[in-house]
Amino acid sequence: MPPELPAWLAELLAAALAALIAITFHEAAHGYAAEALGDPTARQAGRVSLNPLRHVDPLGTLLLPGLLLAMQLLTIGRVEALFGWAKPVPVNIALLRHPRWGMAWVAAAGPAMNLLLAFIAALLAHAGGLFGSESAQLLYRTVALFMLVNLVLAVFNLLPVPPLDGGRILTAMLPWRLALAFARLEPVGLFLVLGTLFLLPVLIPAFRPTDWGLAHLVAPLFNLVLRAAGHPA
Repeated sequence: MPPELPAWLAELLAAALAALIAITFHEAAHGYAAEALGDPTARQAGRVSLNPLRHVDPLGTLLLPGLLLAMQLLTIGRVEALFGWAKPVPVNIALLRHPRWGMAWVAAAGPAMNLLLAFIAALLAHAGGLFGSESAQLLYRTVALFMLVNLVLAVFNLLPVPPLDGGRILTAMLPWRLALAFARLEPVGLFLVLGTLFLLPVLIPAFRPTDWGLAHLVAPLFNLVLRAAGHPA
């Protein structure tokens, strides 16, 4: 029999697969939404697809997560956090019907898809009663991991900073002049988020925004999805 994988490696591989599914459906949802609202750019670029290879960004999907993984394993011997991104779905805002609010709906489609995937996974957990104890526990752990990955992705992308989805939604809600000024943050917005989440905690150990977000945003949302699917929290 082949040797059994270490528990941490098996969980890491499961998390990577969950992330691949979550990111693929997230990006495809942007493309489907843009097409439904009048912009065929994503379709023409081959991005209205559930093929993960269509959405891979060499730096954000492969190189950066791989470096973070290697650095954590070599320094602290475990993996505490990974970060990456997919190739942005091209959207021509000028082709959208009602461009301002159309862009908001396109942005919202990605996190909405991740919430839907988490809810579907929670529903599938009801099948645990059909299996023995060990198989049921494996199913519950897999479902919980899949839900967690999708909910973290949804919450992160809803942060109100461009170019994240939440930033684009907020841009549509702001008065025109303020929206234009806010949209100018897009070239540096991702660096501001990364600095806040990963650099500031190194400089200020008591500052733990990731822990706060997991405890006060992701965990309550996790329980809400469980309840919506008919489970106790």
